[in-house]
Amino acid sequence: MPLPPRQGLYDPAHEKDACGLGFVASLDRRASHDVVRQALEILANLTHRGAAGCDPCTGDGAGILLQIPHDLYRDAAPAAFGGALPGRGDYAVAMCFLAPEPARRRRMEAILEGAVLHHGQRVLGWRDVPIDAGAIGPLARASMPAIRQLFIGRSAAASRDDFERVLFMIRKRAGRTASVTLGGDDFYVSSCSSKTIVYKGLMLAEQVAAFYPDLADPRTVSRLAMVHSRFSTNTFPTWERAHPFRYLAHNGEINTLNGNRAWMRAREAMLESPLFGEHIEDFKPIIRPGGSDSASMDNVVDFLVASGRSLPHVMMMLVPEAFADASGEGVSPDMSPEKKAFYEYHGCLIEPWDGPAALTFTDGDLIGAMLDRNGLRPAKYVVTADGLVILASELGVLDLDPARVTQKGRVQPGKMFLVDTREGRLISDEEIKHRVATQRPYRAWLDENKIDLAELPAVKSPYSLSPADVRRLEQVFGYTEEDHKMILAPMAVGGEEPVGSMGVDIPLAALSDRPQLLFRYFKQQFAQVTNPPIDPIREEIVMSMVSCVGGEGNLLDETPRQCRMLQLPHPILTNDDLAKLRKNMLSDFRSCTIAMRFRKPEPGSDRTAGDLLQEALDQMAREAKAAIDAGASILILSDRDVGPDWVPIPSLLATAALHHRLIHHGRRMKAGIIVESGEPREVQHLALLVGFGAGAVNPYLALETVAEMARDGSLPKPIGEEKAIAQYVKALRKGLLKTMSKMGISAVASYQGAQIFEAIGIDQVVIDRYFTGTSSRIRGLGLEEIADEQLQRHRRAYTPGANLTKLDVGGHMHFRVMGEPHLWTPTTITNLQNAVRTGKHESYESYAREVNLQNAGGYAAAGQNAGGSVAAGQARRLMTLRGAWDLVSPSGRSIPIDEVEPATLIARRFATGAMSFGSISREAHETLALAMNTLGGRSNTGEGGEDPERFKDQRRSSIKQVASGRFGVTAEYLVNADEIQIKMAQGAKPGEGGQLPG
Repeated sequence: MPLPPRQGLYDPAHEKDACGLGFVASLDRRASHDVVRQALEILANLTHRGAAGCDPCTGDGAGILLQIPHDLYRDAAPAAFGGALPGRGDYAVAMCFLAPEPARRRRMEAILEGAVLHHGQRVLGWRDVPIDAGAIGPLARASMPAIRQLFIGRSAAASRDDFERVLFMIRKRAGRTASVTLGGDDFYVSSCSSKTIVYKGLMLAEQVAAFYPDLADPRTVSRLAMVHSRFSTNTFPTWERAHPFRYLAHNGEINTLNGNRAWMRAREAMLESPLFGEHIEDFKPIIRPGGSDSASMDNVVDFLVASGRSLPHVMMMLVPEAFADASGEGVSPDMSPEKKAFYEYHGCLIEPWDGPAALTFTDGDLIGAMLDRNGLRPAKYVVTADGLVILASELGVLDLDPARVTQKGRVQPGKMFLVDTREGRLISDEEIKHRVATQRPYRAWLDENKIDLAELPAVKSPYSLSPADVRRLEQVFGYTEEDHKMILAPMAVGGEEPVGSMGVDIPLAALSDRPQLLFRYFKQQFAQVTNPPIDPIREEIVMSMVSCVGGEGNLLDETPRQCRMLQLPHPILTNDDLAKLRKNMLSDFRSCTIAMRFRKPEPGSDRTAGDLLQEALDQMAREAKAAIDAGASILILSDRDVGPDWVPIPSLLATAALHHRLIHHGRRMKAGIIVESGEPREVQHLALLVGFGAGAVNPYLALETVAEMARDGSLPKPIGEEKAIAQYVKALRKGLLKTMSKMGISAVASYQGAQIFEAIGIDQVVIDRYFTGTSSRIRGLGLEEIADEQLQRHRRAYTPGANLTKLDVGGHMHFRVMGEPHLWTPTTITNLQNAVRTGKHESYESYAREVNLQNAGGYAAAGQNAGGSVAAGQARRLMTLRGAWDLVSPSGRSIPIDEVEPATLIARRFATGAMSFGSISREAHETLALAMNTLGGRSNTGEGGEDPERFKDQRRSSIKQVASGRFGVTAEYLVNADEIQIKMAQGAKPGEGGQLPG
């Protein structure tokens, strides 16, 4: 069943999973039906970790992976296709989901058969998989594919080891051919292997055994079985999205998915291997479009295993454990130098797939599990005296006599739990990782090839800006008095991002009448519900800020050249850092500077600012491609050369545009991108540039401004230039760490290019062309408007007679008369306070009138009256999105009042937000509770508990919140709740107050 197309606020790209998983493996090296039966019992006991929709008999998906049941298939073959099967291992089974329409299904079967013959293997025949359609729900039946198995004979030319690789090539060729010739996405091969088979579908966990009678047959035997029950965190589960996949089952979320997909797409142009030859083109795209995060990761595992790496090796590459903390130090004393070298080397090849994850995996002989570096998903195991290994999302999934249990525990963060069913033993994390880490001399390769920025000869920046130059550039890049006093000064003094109130009462950038930096049109998403954020203070040891720049090599190679990279301790470069990088004499790190600017329109010219901006972006792409082809491995995007006739391109637009253009042209992995710009100065600016592909950022004007503030006495006396710059860089680094943590991302290598932002108020054409793959639900600015906002700032700097010493007041943080408008103004606050203190309705009317004026955009458009007493033409500005809405009666007339619920009943639905008394004061908290209880609504305690004295009277909050930290939660607190709200993502962190970025 295909997913619905993108529509309204729904986007199929946001589909993710949160599930239950497990496996059973036997250490006695004998296949048995008991292993399959017990795995199905585990699956049924994980039903609560799956989900169902409006049809309670249709689940989000469930399935089982096991070894090929040779005896069952051998006996079924004559009746299925009139032939006999070869011996075990000399044939494979493709488990296929095909179109239910006979004609289309036959075309799909012909495509798969053609791929088998193309690769020199034998088509043995097809089998209809026995099913009981009555065992599943009506929605699942309505979308059920034709489920058939193709038996493929191994040719004499293919060894058993090579056979699995050939089967991968067959499946990829068939999938590509079906996509090109048939279109659609209803051709899906669940598994195609001589070792394993996957039975899965759109069903509840307990329905799998009943739907597939094969699984109940005593001839279905295996030494291992992996199961999974899916809970889709969105609403459109499908047959093919059920787990297990070909190698993996996954519980969790890949937070860096957009970036992982984009980087894999970028690597495709450089992929080559003698194992695949020209057939490698059949594999592209490596990641099948439209798959979930779990399916995308399985695609990569599938490909890397087929390319010759072992399954444990691949899992170590994609989900590395923490080997250095955010400062680049802090290596665990238990980690061997060889293992650290392995992780460091492979960090040059591929970024981590980061996010809370419990993963089970198998290649048919080895079966194992591992957790993400933070251990944010559960995985518990038990080993019995008779050689049974059981692992699942929780203990108690099988009813075992405790006397049988010889070992039990939980998989540790970043660690691997592995069972070898051929040798009949458990393999420790230390043993398997030592085996993989010592198969190449990774440390020697790193010592010979990887260069640390600190190793380059020191060079002083050749640029020197006078105070007048700094003032003019600050006008060009839109600096404000607020930036100086409330952003840069605290960072330069304290070495930390300043913390302000969570309340944002200024318009969204798209609604503001004032020119805005492009950064303000983007908001970072944040981890919530099933996906916890990380505490960047307590968990700093598992976070990494190390960034590498330079050209990457072929992902399928493992050679010393693969780690020929320049390593940075963090992605912030000072002016001197960038100077020594530019001047380095190493041929492998040649840089090329590309101007990040567009020409100011000539008066009377037909070419608009938007036209010139687009031409400049195209020119940047041409220059970048030429530089890479000429051998450059570092591209420096610079706006230092702005002037009276040259306007800076927004650094975010230039970075994202070049990043995606180079991916499209197959050159992105050949060069790193560094941004040298006067525009970024806040943590969020840095986060956006890195998030859209920059390997490092040199905020040269912010650094010059901080130094100038130290020189002119704007900072406290002990703070000199060097100290101010060092503190500012430290604040950016810590702030970026905190920003990453909000999305549950541990490594900046994973954050780079991950695009975990949503655009608000950017035209879809701009998004599709320059910010490809970015979430955007509200349209707005095109290139013309973006260029115009740049020009407005540029004119302030270069208009003859301009007062360069007077910066704009800003007004984002605090209300200023000539600044950004606020919902809460001195007038509205005064009127509200008067209304509360005096009880006069007239004061409240004045307050309401003022607030309604700020949200009257929709009423003004309709020519209606705003706030009951103010004419639409007097509406001054649109402050919020809801202000753009009109209430429209379908019948065109008002609803009679006697058909409307009385106010007393409507008020019962009112509830306050969950704010703790510590965040808004005891008086405000109790007043809200009194008001809600008087109206018949409900107030919420927020996290932190409630004073027991309030349980006795009208100050009691009906809704009691229980946050993950469980602050203030007692039995008395819970029994005094009418409603309990569970907060899965703890808001408050030490010193942060729970604020969110953006």
